Amino acid sequence: MKKVADNIEQINQVINQACQKSMRNPDEIRIIAVTKYVSIDRASEALEAGVADLGENRDEGLLQKWEVLRDKPVWHYIGTLQSRKVKHIIDKVEYIHSLDRLSLAQEINKRANKTVNCLVQVNVSGEQSKHGLSSEEVIPFIKSLRPFENIRIAGLMTMAPLTDDEHVIRECFSTLRELRNEVQRLNLTFAPCQELSMGMSNDFAIAIEEGATMIRIGTALVGEED
Repeated sequence: MKKVADNIEQINQVINQACQKSMRNPDEIRIIAVTKYVSIDRASEALEAGVADLGENRDEGLLQKWEVLRDKPVWHYIGTLQSRKVKHIIDKVEYIHSLDRLSLAQEINKRANKTVNCLVQVNVSGEQSKHGLSSEEVIPFIKSLRPFENIRIAGLMTMAPLTDDEHVIRECFSTLRELRNEVQRLNLTFAPCQELSMGMSNDFAIAIEEGATMIRIGTALVGEED
């Protein structure tokens, strides 16, 4: 496998090009290394190469890596989170990217001993295989979270359809951006909603052009070992 540092160099070139095209500052983009398919050593290599954020989508994977790496990275939980597993990861993560139901919000709020940055997962494409709220459900859902003092809605997250049709991907991301802007206009203190978590190895350049602040990159950054 290629060195992570070489991969980051290539990714940063793509980020810079996408930012030039959309007149954005590359410093606005946060790379989350998705390490679910790689070893602790490979995750460490990513940290040594300058990545500050690691994302895991299974509690077991996060806990294994956390035991060794602890507070070196900023931890993001990016997968579907079952309410019964919240207690295992809640004091270890800074961001949860998959808040999509009230029962999960209740469990996060109950278990947290600090404010947790949550991103509401939106199923913009409407695909049956994807989790998340419909676009229409997002604002009522966010408003319903006002009583939860341990939850801060940091932003929105989505996944584009797996397609080569750039127009479909772009429309998905631009819809999320417009929705985020709508939430911001509500001026809710508990939901500043500044982040847009969208874009993965195959489509992160388009995501950046459409306003992504967090890109979740696995294969293109750390590869796959499992």
